[in-house]
Amino acid sequence: MWHHAQIADRLELSILMPCLNEAATVGACVDQAIAAIATLGVDAEVIVADNGSTDGSAEIAAARGARVIAVAERGYGAALLAGITAARGVYVVMADADESYDLREAGRFLDKLRTGFDLVMGNRFLGQIKPGAMPPLHRYVGNPILSALGRLFFGSPIGDFHAGMRGFRRDAILRLDLRTTGMEFASEMVVRSTLEGLRIGEVPTTLSPDRRGREPHLRTWRDGWRHLRFLLLYSPRWLFLYPGAVLLLGGLIAGALLLPTVRVHSLIYAATAIVIGFQTILFALFTKVFAISEGLLPHDPRLSRVFRYLTLEVGLTLGALLMLGGLAGSIWALSMWQSTNFGALDPSSVTLRIVVVSSTAIALGLQTILSSFFFSILGLRRRGAVQVGPIQESV
Repeated sequence: MWHHAQIADRLELSILMPCLNEAATVGACVDQAIAAIATLGVDAEVIVADNGSTDGSAEIAAARGARVIAVAERGYGAALLAGITAARGVYVVMADADESYDLREAGRFLDKLRTGFDLVMGNRFLGQIKPGAMPPLHRYVGNPILSALGRLFFGSPIGDFHAGMRGFRRDAILRLDLRTTGMEFASEMVVRSTLEGLRIGEVPTTLSPDRRGREPHLRTWRDGWRHLRFLLLYSPRWLFLYPGAVLLLGGLIAGALLLPTVRVHSLIYAATAIVIGFQTILFALFTKVFAISEGLLPHDPRLSRVFRYLTLEVGLTLGALLMLGGLAGSIWALSMWQSTNFGALDPSSVTLRIVVVSSTAIALGLQTILSSFFFSILGLRRRGAVQVGPIQESV
């Protein structure tokens, strides 16, 4: 049964569309949504989240029977989040207001949501992409690569990260406390749902050429970079931890092989890789702790176990030992240099190799001490902050 916008009772379904100057298509999209509701026979509503249209889109949508929500903050994500917050349905099915998706397919999403899924994504690659609906660069490069990175970084089961038509439980998505306001909102919803362990599924969907008769809001390179940037920022492992581990391990192996040789110049590069790798790993930990404390990432029991043993005192002790070892090596090298009356050193001399190792140890020790203090600062309890867990008591 179709319920008009004025009825305030809880409904089963809200069909939501973000809108910015879609006068040519928003009316037809509202008609499709109302037709889907009539076919399904559910208590439902149609919401148009208007993001500042100046072409009469809001008036057209309201005249066709939609509830129009005026959203002052600009951005795709801002419009959707306002619409989700205002929705009265237990479930929300969202799609663009440009007729690129047929809202009469909403029943596919509702059926799957009723079986217990929290998020149901449309998959255009399992369904149909009509001629002219998606530029080749998006279809064969952008979407497949970004979706593959999403699966690799987060273990998400989704094959089409950026499908504009999707359905979800309203309460489950609101609990995620999504933050982005732009086009990357689409990725954030999938990533956060995956990280929080929500049940995610897919249904085939059809993508048609949009009928607005103007350039789309999407900008290939700008928005592609924003999606990629978001994936990297939400994955400290792939942005910092794994590259840092490769640098650190590679530097240690190269250093061990080069130390007995006369290739001091190469040894310096190996030492540099060790220092940079170690610092990059620290960045991974900094980012993870901060993101958890701010509620951007879920609590990680593995990280808590690490910090249960790596306390401030342990970090200070390890750092001090490294620095003392480096200072001892430096004194030893200085005494060897003194024995030559502080003359010119042969580049292949043992003294220079000791200097390289000692200076590296000093750098690592100082980094460890400073990082231990910084972790302790990150772990301080703050009123109203989301707590990381045992990290606060142990760093």
